Amino acid sequence: MPRIDSVDLFYLKMPEIEDIGDGSQDALLVRVRCGDEVGWGECEAAPLVSIAALVCPMSHSACHPVQDSVLGERLDSVADIARIGDRVRARSLDLLQADHTLSGIDMALWDLLGRRLGEPVWRLLGYKRAFAKLPYASQLFAATPEETLAKGRKVRAQGYRAAKFGWGPFGAGSPAADRDQVMAAREGLGEDGILLVDAGTVWVENVERARATLPALRESRALWLEEPFVSGALDAYRALAAGAGGLRLAGGEGAHDFWLAKAMIDHAAIGFVQIDAGRIGGIGVAKRVADYAVAKGVTYVNHTFTSHLALSASLQPFAGLEGHEIAEYPVEARSVARAITREHLVPDADGLLRVPEAPGLGVTVDTEAIRPYLQEVEITVGGQTLYRTPAL
Repeated sequence: MPRIDSVDLFYLKMPEIEDIGDGSQDALLVRVRCGDEVGWGECEAAPLVSIAALVCPMSHSACHPVQDSVLGERLDSVADIARIGDRVRARSLDLLQADHTLSGIDMALWDLLGRRLGEPVWRLLGYKRAFAKLPYASQLFAATPEETLAKGRKVRAQGYRAAKFGWGPFGAGSPAADRDQVMAAREGLGEDGILLVDAGTVWVENVERARATLPALRESRALWLEEPFVSGALDAYRALAAGAGGLRLAGGEGAHDFWLAKAMIDHAAIGFVQIDAGRIGGIGVAKRVADYAVAKGVTYVNHTFTSHLALSASLQPFAGLEGHEIAEYPVEARSVARAITREHLVPDADGLLRVPEAPGLGVTVDTEAIRPYLQEVEITVGGQTLYRTPAL
């Protein structure tokens, strides 16, 4: 009976980390082994804190280290992945980083099982086929409207029909400055391009400030306004949506479990729910959100701003949903994120993104390419070493 022999975490980072909204500057990879079988995943969270969640000493019955609920467990079927996830959530309930650490482990379990069975993960999730997605080039607003204009023109010239601009100076200054940015993005993308705008939670729960930007978003014909407020600010989302007209709200990437995502769908009046499989607890939980979104008439979208390992994992939960076609695509990922996999998911001649048909997640971790970014870490408590960076 196959059992999980090891859960290994690898902290990767750029030589310098900038204080900007770019999550591709470091990464935490997860390798799971069952005998000679290997699966890979990636956590979307602060790497060192996630490592600590894996190995931290138990403080009470609802605060076990994550690895204690994974190591030695059998992995025969999809049901075992769900069982392991439930075990982690129950025994690490008060360990707030547990879902982030579990996310990468869960991805690796799906990858390993898919490779063993010779099936892509989306098929193990119950889909009969995978539908092509329309990738939107996901990038940051530039410091000036002129630079944002240039970025819009660049991605359009590269063949992207949709693009998202977010964070940077947007929302931090005046509504007039916001208008200059979104109109520059619209001009760069072209009249027929699909424009998406991400406020990066800048207004926290300030509905009046968010409303002041709505005229510019309507003028620029933005499809959505993403994360005007923090996840969980349900009343603020609902109040803004009530007066947004044809502009829909998007949110959910901050959801670290199914219940917060469900609350956003039920009570925040969002039109798009964005889920990161590297945060919410893994692929299985993300698929549960996708199913719920379908039932509630909300469009499911992946959240991905890092590697193509994370991209493949975040596409799997809605691969078989034909009407949920728009997908986030990282076009500004740093070299560490690009180095993680040998294969990259590239839009085809029609500008569409195809979910891998290969077994597991369909991409291969490049252990040699990531070696220059590997950070050696050791965690020692009371003279006992709880974690030391494993051999690649």
